Amino acid sequence: MSAAKISVAKKAVKYIEDKISKETVIGIGTGSTVNFFIQELCNLKHHFKGVVSSSNASSELLKEKSIEVFSLNDVNEVEFYIDGADEVTPENFLIKGGGGAHTREKIVAAASNEFICIVDKTKLVNKLGAFPLPVEVIPESRSMVARKITAMGGKPVYRNNFLTDQKNHILDIHDIDISDPARLEEILNNIPGVVDNGVFAKNKPQLVLISD
Repeated sequence: MSAAKISVAKKAVKYIEDKISKETVIGIGTGSTVNFFIQELCNLKHHFKGVVSSSNASSELLKEKSIEVFSLNDVNEVEFYIDGADEVTPENFLIKGGGGAHTREKIVAAASNEFICIVDKTKLVNKLGAFPLPVEVIPESRSMVARKITAMGGKPVYRNNFLTDQKNHILDIHDIDISDPARLEEILNNIPGVVDNGVFAKNKPQLVLISD
């Protein structure tokens, strides 16, 4: 599995290496595949300005590699956003959030000129939904949101002993219909107390790179 993740990390570095400059800011996602990408990115660290990171864990790893990390508020443009996924369909719809960072991931993806998703072949699916859909919620709203999602046919499970970087809770939703990802993404985000959910339909990647 690590060999597959390394291979797709190398593909991503090869894709961007001729497109970056000393002023380029790169968006960096979260997760094990992204960690391999960060390792590969070290070979280019003197060829771009720095990065915007979607999680505290990624920020720490980047800093260990002496790659400068900027706040999204402090940059005018993010050229590329590179991140993994928990599921990817042929239409490039995603489920993300197994690591609980999908809210910030979606923000950085939306702020970037090009979203590049890097995955191994095991993440490819015909339809989203086998992987539980993460929903980040304000703690005080958790039970109310869970009831509303249950009424929609989903089975929410509270992710015990876990806080997001924003100090919120995660509900992992099983058995919910994701045949229309864009509509479900919108419906869930309109529930009061939901911060964001792990369906990436509006902010789906322009490019998906897959391991050999």
